[in-house]
Amino acid sequence: MYISKKHLQRRSFLQGVGAVIGLPLLDAMIPASTAWAQTAAKAPTRFAFVGFPHGAIMDRWSPKETGTNFTMSDILKPLDPFKKHMTIVSGLRNKPAETPEPHGYIEQGWLTAVKPWDFGKAGPDSGVSADQIAVRHIGQETRLPSLELGVGGSARLAWRTPTQSLPQESNPRSVFQKLFGQGDTDKERAQILAETGSVLDRVQGQAKRLQASLGVSDRVLVSDYLDSVREIERRVQLASKPSNPEMIIPDAPVGTPNDLTEYFKLMFDLMALAFQADITRVISISLDREASMRTYTNLSIAEGFHPLSHHGNNPGKMDKLVQIQKYHTEVFAGFIKKIEAAKETDGTVLDHSTILYGSNMSNSDRHNNDPLPSVIMGHANGRIKGGQHLKYPQDSRHGDLLYTLLERNNIPVKSIGDSTQGLSEV
Repeated sequence: MYISKKHLQRRSFLQGVGAVIGLPLLDAMIPASTAWAQTAAKAPTRFAFVGFPHGAIMDRWSPKETGTNFTMSDILKPLDPFKKHMTIVSGLRNKPAETPEPHGYIEQGWLTAVKPWDFGKAGPDSGVSADQIAVRHIGQETRLPSLELGVGGSARLAWRTPTQSLPQESNPRSVFQKLFGQGDTDKERAQILAETGSVLDRVQGQAKRLQASLGVSDRVLVSDYLDSVREIERRVQLASKPSNPEMIIPDAPVGTPNDLTEYFKLMFDLMALAFQADITRVISISLDREASMRTYTNLSIAEGFHPLSHHGNNPGKMDKLVQIQKYHTEVFAGFIKKIEAAKETDGTVLDHSTILYGSNMSNSDRHNNDPLPSVIMGHANGRIKGGQHLKYPQDSRHGDLLYTLLERNNIPVKSIGDSTQGLSEV
């Protein structure tokens, strides 16, 4: 049992003109002589759903061995340092969400396990996505019920009702303002930020007074956290400056970096801060959109992503796709590293999170949904084992995986898509 001498409210924050900054979970938020598990500051339930388009080269995604003694595959190799936190789930098919024309619809079935034109037919929750089912039960506990993000193009992953999808925000500056700005609308927050400059500068006095009242470990934690906020703010501001000041790019989203790796890192770093400060507990993000024409020149790949995904079993094209898919895993692994290092209560942010990384497409050349690439990161507060590769029989239900993620986090769910039960081995 950990004993704390000073008590702060879990909802403590730093506030200044046009800025509000939530704090990470500190020792000082635990009442004196109280065990972690007996407090309101116990580890929260968190979800992240990280989706990518165009599936995966499955024999380069799935490890050959099952169980706990498996060798990491080519595409998943960047996650090797976090092997004990990962559960690879193979063999699942999202049959009820399969569509004849995938690119306009396929991502809509990933978290719903329902065809878009069947949303609502089987009941009022048919077509509501897993993330938004979770929001109903834990979204009221945070300032933002959920956060929907995209890197570049927009996809429709999150469905609050069978007829209402939630738009994704792809501009890092707008995300930063949403997390740390103040105002009733995005327009007001943008105006306040433009007029007053750095959000950290506006809370500096209060931050110093808080630091003086904390113990050594809490001072280090707050200092590191505010340094992270400062660094992201600096990067967002740099990204908003055009590389060629004489070039006029109409309608370009201010705050989006030209460098793709920096863009990914910014979005994932903002996600890590949102979790650490408990601003939201449910995040969904698309790493790109279906039928993307993005070129990965940083990998010396000149072909557009979508044309390349129609590889026709050409070994050269498949190797390039593996490069892209491994690159996506690398930037995702940076997010996992950050939340593994973020300490709270009796573990880390990663220990207390449930993160699904995958796609609603399998073989991009065939546009099929069988078998889907799926990886779970995190332990759901000790209810997901981790460190294993599970392979299920042909035609096992992807909906069972979604059901499992909710059930492991004590989210009441009767069914999702065609599933009414979970996967006991996860």
